[in-house]
Amino acid sequence: MAQAAVAASARAPSQAVAGEEPISTKRMIAFFAMVVGMFMSILDIQIVSASLAEIQAGLSAGSDEVAWVQTAYLIAEVIMIPLSGTLARIVSTRVLFATCAAGFTAASALAATATNIDQMIIYRAIQGFIGGGMIPSVFAAAFTIFPPSKRNIVSPMIGLVATLAPTIGPTIGGYLSHAFSWHWLFLINVIPGIFVTVLTWNLIDFDKPEYSLFKTFDWFGLACMAVFLGSLEYVLEEGNANDWLNDEAIRYASVAMVIAGVIFFWRAFKVPFPVVDLKAFSNINFALGSIFSFVMGIGLYGLTYLYPLYLGRIRGYDSLMIGETMFVSGLAMFLTAPVAGFLSSKLDPRVMMMVGFGSFALGTWSMSHLTADWDFYELLVPQILRGVGLMLCMVPINNLALGTLPPARIKNASGLFNLTRNLGGAVGLAAINTILTSRQQEHYARLSEHVQWGNPEAMKMMQDMTANYNSHGLDGARIAVQKLSGMVTQQATILSFIDVFLILTVLFGGLIFATLIVRKPKPVAPSASGGH
Repeated sequence: MAQAAVAASARAPSQAVAGEEPISTKRMIAFFAMVVGMFMSILDIQIVSASLAEIQAGLSAGSDEVAWVQTAYLIAEVIMIPLSGTLARIVSTRVLFATCAAGFTAASALAATATNIDQMIIYRAIQGFIGGGMIPSVFAAAFTIFPPSKRNIVSPMIGLVATLAPTIGPTIGGYLSHAFSWHWLFLINVIPGIFVTVLTWNLIDFDKPEYSLFKTFDWFGLACMAVFLGSLEYVLEEGNANDWLNDEAIRYASVAMVIAGVIFFWRAFKVPFPVVDLKAFSNINFALGSIFSFVMGIGLYGLTYLYPLYLGRIRGYDSLMIGETMFVSGLAMFLTAPVAGFLSSKLDPRVMMMVGFGSFALGTWSMSHLTADWDFYELLVPQILRGVGLMLCMVPINNLALGTLPPARIKNASGLFNLTRNLGGAVGLAAINTILTSRQQEHYARLSEHVQWGNPEAMKMMQDMTANYNSHGLDGARIAVQKLSGMVTQQATILSFIDVFLILTVLFGGLIFATLIVRKPKPVAPSASGGH
């Protein structure tokens, strides 16, 4: 009997793996179509970032108005992401994903036809809300239809898409708006969107709808969640530009955020079928993975914002030049993805995260030596370190957060997990903008103390510039003052960038030590059906 038991246990792993191997071609094609839909949705967050000037000119919009082309998308997407898990349970992944793909495609086409900024903002909000439903569905599908033996292939794929899409967004957007027009930022989604819609509608068979859940769905909780997340995103996006609580709209949004947030969280734990199942956070690995995802969002979206800002403001690059420079990080991620997949099956995930966080921190630390002369080649190594670090982190974080949850919880949990990354990006961008503004003012005040009448070097520079412009028949004294003020402003701006890079270095360096408290994940047994 004992020998039979030992023999059975010895055969079990091989039988399990053998039983896990067959995955139908139909499901593989459906999953790849879902990945393409997810890529489009995440790409569109940043595809407009390098081309806002072209959109502003094309729609005759103000600088404060055109920023809402990106903000409206983000606010709407953040609301939909946590809701998508519940919707997938009610109507099925097939109906949800295909409907979202069709709606996203239609909204993209509408955005390309916008003739004024109001239309553009409405179409972008629709695009973001509907597109947000595609992102968590891919994560949920990856951890429910694929067995653990395939995780080292699937995790790098979705990790690559989640990190690569926002990184190369400025590159693709810059090229399209420069080579064609800003309309193609949205038209590029139409043909792939049609294919994704058709394929997912016909091929997805991962689960069945549970229409009976409509009766117990917490509609009031949904309204509170929408107000809470929408207000939170608005406050974070607009707070710095509008002087935070000194602005009336920010104050009202903050009050709405607090009230709606309290009600939403209270109902999430009290009603039988909440909008979002927060009980997934009781899994320690999911909770830690979500924290890491939040910080990864700060780094991912923060640097995707900082690099173009430096290149445009200090170097004077146009959208195409910014896109070409930013392409390095995307290429590094693409090349690192298969390596990350291979290592995920060989290394302790905690070691991978430590290496990834270290690489990212090294990249931001090297940016702390930034000067006004840094160009493509000076930015090359920091961008490579950033790309490699993000990929090495993302794969084990995905596995850590979702790979140990029971299949029944993965749909809702994937929405929460993706929400933490986007909220990290929103919080990170708000913090970065606030730090840049305050530190630039402080550096300008400190530097300007040295550019005064008592400084012989400053006076010599003033006299030389004044004489030079006077010799060309211009108002030399006025132009010299403007030039000198511009030089001080530029240096103060660079120093504020350095401050942000140092803060990011400390943040990601701290994650190296935080990784030590993570328990090595032990995957749960795959579900019998493999599809629910």
